[in-house]
Amino acid sequence: MDPRKLICDSCCEKNRVLWSRIKAVDICSIQPPSVVIPSGTIIPTINRYFYIVTEDIDLTNGTIIPASLFTDDNSDPVTEFKLFYPNGYVNLYINAVMQEGGAYKVTPYSLTLNPFNATIYAGTPIIIESLGFQQM
Repeated sequence: MDPRKLICDSCCEKNRVLWSRIKAVDICSIQPPSVVIPSGTIIPTINRYFYIVTEDIDLTNGTIIPASLFTDDNSDPVTEFKLFYPNGYVNLYINAVMQEGGAYKVTPYSLTLNPFNATIYAGTPIIIESLGFQQM
């Protein structure tokens, strides 16, 4: 097909490209990719730590909350957070809302909240969720 004959310049309404028909391909003629069976199993490990704020926390200058104020899933006090490096990550929830990664830092012994123009009020739950992955 000659491309020069595809465009009609006689008027604006007819100035269009005429495309040739699209032909459907029988899907059965295309072979699916081979199945890849993984050689191992990934096992997740999840640790959660809870703290109910006892007095208002002014975040204007940031704050550090020690791990010793938190409890685990069994309501047992903890002395440190179990973190998984490099095969894991940490989520922080304040009042059940996940926080941005750049707003905090978790070390084995503390939670550091960066300076922000806000207050965390007494009675607010703070939850740290530490997830790790191990290949078996």
